Amino acid sequence: GDVYKRQKEDAANNYARGHYTVGKEIVDLALDRLRQLTEQCTGLQGFMLFNAVGGGTGSGLGALLLERLSVDYGKKSKLGFCVYPAPQVSTAVVEPYNCVLSTHSLLEHQDVSVMLDNEAIYDVCRRFLDLERPSYTNLNRLIAQVLSSMTASLRFDGALNVDLTEFQTNLVPYPRIHFMVSSYAPIIPPKRGYHESLSVSEITNTCFEPASM
Repeated sequence: GDVYKRQKEDAANNYARGHYTVGKEIVDLALDRLRQLTEQCTGLQGFMLFNAVGGGTGSGLGALLLERLSVDYGKKSKLGFCVYPAPQVSTAVVEPYNCVLSTHSLLEHQDVSVMLDNEAIYDVCRRFLDLERPSYTNLNRLIAQVLSSMTASLRFDGALNVDLTEFQTNLVPYPRIHFMVSSYAPIIPPKRGYHESLSVSEITNTCFEPASM
């Protein structure tokens, strides 16, 4: 069946609109589609949520979905990948408000939140990939690479982080302190990828450099 839900109308960068107006109309249908998917699972581990908390839909509807998931699937893990706004690359003046309002829901209802700083992603594209004006495709591919690396342990054999609940066990010291800084290395442009060889220690050291975060 069709599990995608498309809307013609967005929340116009307004948290309240995404949470209480447009979001309220769509959330039951979204949860119904989600229920259809979960019923096909033999052993549901949890959910992975992807949203940007600067806009109205990502913050408002994202928070509403989190709250409803906590009610319907109380004990299931919820991993979130959140693109956080930054003042230098802001598209709306109300981004800080949307962000603060939705962070309240992330604190209460998410088990692990991986922070993706919008400005840092732009900087990484400029600094490491030699892209003066990164496109959304460039930014999204970089985010996808981080997600892919993080979920590799779920998709391939290994001893660490074999299921979603283990992420929480290994990364979260206290339930409310669950906001993770993401870092990735090596990031090299395609033309240099063919002749650049990096040692394990070089890659590890690069991961801990502020420029890679």
